[in-house]
Amino acid sequence: MTPIGPHDVPAGPLAVRWLDVVVPNVQAGATVTLDAQLENAGTAPWRGLNLSYHWLDERGNPIVWDGIRTPIDAVPGERHGVTARLRGPIPPGRYRLALDLVDEHRFWLAELGNHSPAFDVDVAPRDPHAARAFVPDGLEPAPDWEERVDVAHTEGYAAVGGSIGWKASGLRRTTPDELEPYEPGGGRNPAFAHPLVCPSLLPPLEPNAEVFGLPAWRPEGDEPWLYDARITLTVRSRRRLRRRSPS
Repeated sequence: MTPIGPHDVPAGPLAVRWLDVVVPNVQAGATVTLDAQLENAGTAPWRGLNLSYHWLDERGNPIVWDGIRTPIDAVPGERHGVTARLRGPIPPGRYRLALDLVDEHRFWLAELGNHSPAFDVDVAPRDPHAARAFVPDGLEPAPDWEERVDVAHTEGYAAVGGSIGWKASGLRRTTPDELEPYEPGGGRNPAFAHPLVCPSLLPPLEPNAEVFGLPAWRPEGDEPWLYDARITLTVRSRRRLRRRSPS
């Protein structure tokens, strides 16, 4: 536990006194759990409040404002222990983690004059070693494919996918319609609207879609993902890729 130093607690219905916090080791993009002890120092019970957090840069500018929510209830005077999910920011680096309680769509308790404890945190690169590449026979990775995928995972992305070049001899000369969105060219696209084809995925993620007979992952849940057109696979097999029949 990291004891929280003395701090002013405003009088009123909604007030919090922070007692202790355990800040875990954090990897970029990955989730960990944070333990905190706090007290309802106000006159009203906590109903519908959530513990959340902000990731700030060294100047206090928000990098991630709305962290994962963890419900917390307590009657006035009650000391409450809570274990909250915390997702590291992207990319790795030094950040300031600020904790607070939020009454959704109304206010953060810091806006009412409550103390928001903050901690300097060195966010480590994400461990990429368990990643699995779903690249079937007949596709050739570019020479820097593995390096670019590894870098993206260490930055914090659990799912990484890129472009598909269509240059195979013996196949149709034009790119199939389904693969046109994946033609090489460009860079990172944070608003990519299509599944990642032949992705590299960190557990427990698995392909959940298919594009022109190729394994794909459609973003779901809150795991961070990345499409980068510079991460290129090329179709070079003479075997025609076919859509697989639904099972």
